Amino acid sequence: MAKRDYYQILGVSRQATLDEIKSAYRKLAMQYHPDRNPGNKEAEERFKEITEAYEVLSDEEKRRRYDQFGHEGIRAGQDFHQYSSMEDIFSAFGDIFGSSLFEDLFGGQSSRRHTARQPKPQGERGADLRVQLPLRLEEIASGVEKTIRVKRYMTCSTCNGSGSRSGSSGFTTCPRCNGTGQISQVSRSMFGQFVNIATCPSCNGTGTILTDPCPACKGEGRTLGEDTIKVSIPAGVYEGMQLTLRGKGHAGRQGGPPGDLVIIIEEVEHPYFTRQGNHLHYHLTISFPDAVLGGEVEVPTIDGTALLQIKPGTQPGTILRMRGKGLPRMETGERGDQLVTVNIYVPTKVTQRERELLRELAESENIAPKRRRKESKETGFFGKFRNNFSL
Repeated sequence: MAKRDYYQILGVSRQATLDEIKSAYRKLAMQYHPDRNPGNKEAEERFKEITEAYEVLSDEEKRRRYDQFGHEGIRAGQDFHQYSSMEDIFSAFGDIFGSSLFEDLFGGQSSRRHTARQPKPQGERGADLRVQLPLRLEEIASGVEKTIRVKRYMTCSTCNGSGSRSGSSGFTTCPRCNGTGQISQVSRSMFGQFVNIATCPSCNGTGTILTDPCPACKGEGRTLGEDTIKVSIPAGVYEGMQLTLRGKGHAGRQGGPPGDLVIIIEEVEHPYFTRQGNHLHYHLTISFPDAVLGGEVEVPTIDGTALLQIKPGTQPGTILRMRGKGLPRMETGERGDQLVTVNIYVPTKVTQRERELLRELAESENIAPKRRRKESKETGFFGKFRNNFSL
């Protein structure tokens, strides 16, 4: 199945700014995150598609290649961005289509370029590390610095990550590819000779073979251990958001670059507040006299306590707004509101004196709910009908 356009996936134009791309991604990621759609395979695939589009369009170099070459530019990106001329690009196409066929079509000399290409750098990139980080709403409101402990592969201190006990002398040129990192396979057919260039399986494209492995890491260049990492969390993060710390993942093999540490935000349930975007919801229970007479009551907020004005005659279910008492928006710092839903407390047990007072109040027309008085027989519809037509 053909890949969809990345701009279409995020719902932005091709001229969209980085901030617009980030905003679109956050909105869609919140909607389709697997934690919010448990067991929904369609939402999971959609989330992967959204994340893939964002990783490309949020990277200036990847976006430039995508705009110029489309999805093929991303797949071949590891090669394209290293070439400084069209001749180098033609050489890459020679790898794909076969040297002889490419020369027949374009008159190039790709076989000579293949022998000149450099082998891969020694080592493999380390894997990314993903960690769930639970945060309280108070920490989300102000931002926080956390110290986390993770188990990960770290650079071997004995060989400094090279994997060799004796340094550079512990490697020898790969005998299969003679240090080029590539092997050529020639095949003939009725159409002519075809040359296929492939990565050398003996050295994995590095051109060298490890002959004197480090005894501490067994030639890996890394050892498994426990590490302490400080993470600075900005104010306004939300459930399911991912923060990436470059180079803080697993160390690479034999000097390869490290992976990334991906922090996944997890919101801890609050005893008082529920979150809706940047707004906070709180349920306040007041007495019947407070609802009738009004006044100021003290309510908790994410920053402490504050006074809230209750108007006389406030009804159950009324929602009062405390502006600026919600959570900050990460991009702007602008704070949402705290929405307070008013409930009326009804006691289940009362004293004899309280019972007498309540009965006395119940007889007041101003306290009891207004009811439509029943029309008398004489003044009602049928009474008037009888009076008008009586003999």
